[in-house]
Amino acid sequence: MNYTLHQLQVFVKVVQTKSITKAAEELHMTQPAVSIQLKNLQDQFEVALTEVIGRQLYVTQFGKEIHQMAIRILNEVQAIDYKTRAYKGQMAGRLTISVVSTGKYVMPYFLSDFLKEHEAVDLGMDVTNKSMVINNLQRNEVDFALVSVLPTGLNIESERLLENALYVVGNNQSKWKGTQVSKEELQVLPFIYREEGSGTRQIMEQYFLKRNIKLRKKMELTSNEAVKQAIIAGLGYSAMPLIGIRNELLKGDLKILPVQGFPIQSQWQLIWMKGKKLSPIAQAYLTHLKTNKAAILAHHFSWIEKVKV
Repeated sequence: MNYTLHQLQVFVKVVQTKSITKAAEELHMTQPAVSIQLKNLQDQFEVALTEVIGRQLYVTQFGKEIHQMAIRILNEVQAIDYKTRAYKGQMAGRLTISVVSTGKYVMPYFLSDFLKEHEAVDLGMDVTNKSMVINNLQRNEVDFALVSVLPTGLNIESERLLENALYVVGNNQSKWKGTQVSKEELQVLPFIYREEGSGTRQIMEQYFLKRNIKLRKKMELTSNEAVKQAIIAGLGYSAMPLIGIRNELLKGDLKILPVQGFPIQSQWQLIWMKGKKLSPIAQAYLTHLKTNKAAILAHHFSWIEKVKV
């Protein structure tokens, strides 16, 4: 057997994406280069690792087993690299965070200085829906999670990062007769919802339910970006986190509607399982966060206080 680490890396990425095209994009390689590396690895086995049925790539049972072994090998190689850097006096290792989709507008700003200071620390940040974030946390697959709605039934610790303000938003053609959108006007607007389980949707639904406001649900979309584009196109309105629509407000593509009781406030919070033994890197990051949080807020998020409806 003469397979290389590079071949294993390519194979792992192909299995993860189930596509040579997507693997090539994520590895910054050409499709032919990925295909060649996959073929060179396959040539060393008499049993197929993958198969193509129709136009879909599938991983065989043998391939799945080799995939798991390849991950372990690559993790061990990475551990050697971390250990070498540690002996040189560098903080080295991997920090893992699971982030709800809208949190991608928040978390990078609370990470950048720490990662610049510790260049030997790698980041694994999974941006996904709220249910997957909580699952990742419960399965102990990540150091931290970022949420805007604290999960119930979990014994967690938390560090508050930032206020999360939700506003009712329309496109630049939105106009009203009065100074505020009335309850009656609000109930006839075509509303765009996030998917079930979304923290934004949960906050929005709880708010309107308590006030006996029955919204007209026009559609349901699975990402903040999709909701933004639908609103800009004039397909409806939604309650959106201010943190994710700054550029669209500045360009005039979106407009905040003057709705009584808004904005709705929650908090972006970094959470971790209570009693979890944090790695030295995770502990160092938490210390960095608590020490520098005020400076990060002042430098990157002071614009939030200047928003006027």
